Order: sequence, then C-alpha cells, then structure tokens
Amino acid sequence: MTQTFKAAVVQMASVPDNARATAEAAAGRLREAAANGARLVVFPEALVGGYPKGASFGAPIGMRRPEGRAAFAHYHAGAIDLDGEEVAILAEAAAETGAFVVIGVIERDGATLYCTVLYFDGERGLVGKHRKLMPTAGERLIWGFGDGSTMPVFRTDIGTIGAVICWENYMPALRMHMYHQGVTLYCAPTADDRDTWLPSMQHIALEGRTFVLTACQYITRAAFGPDHESALGDDPDLVMMRGGSAIVSPLGKVLAGPDFSGETILYAEIDPGEVMRAKFDFDVTGHYARPDVFSLVVDTRAKPAVREV
Repeated sequence: MTQTFKAAVVQMASVPDNARATAEAAAGRLREAAANGARLVVFPEALVGGYPKGASFGAPIGMRRPEGRAAFAHYHAGAIDLDGEEVAILAEAAAETGAFVVIGVIERDGATLYCTVLYFDGERGLVGKHRKLMPTAGERLIWGFGDGSTMPVFRTDIGTIGAVICWENYMPALRMHMYHQGVTLYCAPTADDRDTWLPSMQHIALEGRTFVLTACQYITRAAFGPDHESALGDDPDLVMMRGGSAIVSPLGKVLAGPDFSGETILYAEIDPGEVMRAKFDFDVTGHYARPDVFSLVVDTRAKPAVREV
C-alpha cells in the first residue's frame, strides 16, 4: 500500500421522511465523488432513515405521550431493512463506481431501531455493518444498543477501514480496539457539528496514527417538514446541523475541511505510507503499550435476547 489515492467525505442532508430518496441522493453523490477519483467515500451518521434533531418523542421522565408514540411509529416506518431497496440502490452505485463506501443508516430489526454504519465494497456489495454501541442521551429512547459482534475492520488494497459513530469516539476502550485491529482509515460518521469536534478528530488521528475521515450532515429545518417536532424552532431557514466534515492525517494535519458552508464533498490525497512513518515514535497497541500494567478484554460475541439451543 504505497500508492496514494483520493478519499472523500460527503456532507449532505437526508430526506428525513423518505429513505429511498435519501439513498438515491447518496448514490448520486457517490457517483460524483468516484468520478472525481475517490476510492473511499464516507457519509454522515443516520443519513438514510434520518437523524431526528430536536425531537423529544413525547417522553418526559415517567411519561410517554400519545404523540410521542405516534412519532416513534412514524420514525420506525421510515427506517431501512438490510434486504431492502435502499441497500440495493447503494450496492448498485458502489458496484458501478468500484469505491468502498461507509454510510450511516437507521436499521430496522423487528421493533427495534439501530444507528448503524454499513460498509459497501464495490466488488462484493454490502460486506458488513457496525451498530452504535452507546447511543447518547435521548438517542437511547429511540435506538437499541449494539453489541461487540459488529465492530469489524476491512482490509482492502487501500488500507484497513473501520468506523466509529459520533460520541462512540469518546469511548477510549472502543478506540483501543480499533487501533488493535490495525485501522489505517478511521471513519467517524457523526451528528456533532460543534467547534470541539475537529480537535477530537485530530486527537484520534494522533493517538491511533491513522487517517480520520469524519462526515456530518448539513441540513436545515425546512428539510424535516412542518410536522417535525423541533426544540430548536420552526424557522425553515434554521440550520439544524451545520456540517464540519473533515479529513485528518496520522500526525493530526487537517487535509480537508472543516466545512460549515453547506452541502459539499471534501477530498484529500491519502498517502498510506504516512501511517508507518507516524508510528515510528508512537504505536498505542504496540511499542508504546504497557501490557504488564494495562490490558483490555473485548467481548465480540453476539448477545441476542433469545437463543434457541
């Protein structure tokens, strides 16, 4: 892996009530990025299925209001199945372009929803997923918790690709597991558009000596429609998520972004050789580790609620 290549992060809005339309728009952006030479394309958290920014789902402590139950049923109906048309649309675009794709979706599994990242290999279609281990704050009301069975990385001819979603990136043990698996292209789909996000991504790049590619939506209130509950207000021009997508090198240099101007695609040239040059003086799971003092045990078994033996 000595040849440089181009990577892209796509900063775009979902169509919150139309997963198919969102998948089609994402496929279009994928084709655009690939036409500009991108071999790895990263999309935001919860893009297909939507991130219900500002909604409370009618659930004060000790109460569940009828309108909140209706809102959840509506959100559940707008999520995707992994054998559904949205996945087929994305797989077709990945096959057409040959790119490796990392994209955030809301996955429906029975009555439970998961904030999930899907991985598409241009040659093999959907090759894996990662379910968010720890939804943040109110997200825990609407999303289930992933288990250790969906924390893969993928070894490709451009590098080892893995994804950690939004505030999972603040879980040191999860980051350590990703570094242990040899990730060189660390993808961070997110809904965090604060000024503090980019320094976190630079820290992770330096800590893991890995390229970091983070993608966030740029979406306004108008995209959600008039029936969406929004604690942020109902001005259609209100920016609900302002982007901030970026690409960072293994020594913390910002190669692209952050961009807060609108929907866009950011590109950077990736030199895989930078990873080993950066690890010369710091390898967090190798020569800079102290296994005689610290150890991490990771349980990668699936944990279904019911097992038939």
